[in-house]
Amino acid sequence: MITLFNYWHYLVIALMTVTIVAGVVYAFKQENRSFILPIVFTIMIISVMLGGIGVAVVDKYTKVAKLYKLENKRNLSTEQIIYSGIVKNEGKFEIGEVTFEIKLVNKGHVSGNVKGGSFYSPTGFMSFFGFKADGSSRKENRPQQIVHKFVVAKNLRPGESQDFRVYFDYPPYFSGVSHFSKVYAH
Repeated sequence: MITLFNYWHYLVIALMTVTIVAGVVYAFKQENRSFILPIVFTIMIISVMLGGIGVAVVDKYTKVAKLYKLENKRNLSTEQIIYSGIVKNEGKFEIGEVTFEIKLVNKGHVSGNVKGGSFYSPTGFMSFFGFKADGSSRKENRPQQIVHKFVVAKNLRPGESQDFRVYFDYPPYFSGVSHFSKVYAH
């Protein structure tokens, strides 16, 4: 993950550094020397945690990427699905990486058109050896939702946009698919 720092990131890091220095100075002013190490350790842990949360919050609110003109096409000859679109930096700061996430969900399980056997199959002694209850061999696991993540842009300046195209294998057993897409800026 690439993250580009801006002045807000450096402000958070400076505040955490000042907190650590103040905590160490306070620890060494203690009359009881057995408290120095626990105080320094506690201040370090709290400052690192707050600094990590602060950098993540600054990233979330200063790096804004939007997705435009998302299209999908299914290539039947290769059993792949192709997504294309445009990502644009809508924020005021440069973005290191833009990640596109696509989730495919088989609609048979979402809409309620599901037979009881899809979710539950009785097991017993034979399932230990790889056979179903009726004696036939077990089918391979078929997930009903698939998530793929792709890095579609790097080093986007404010207001800049970039086209992308990604593709992956389409599950042949899916019928009527719901598509959910997101973009993340880092």
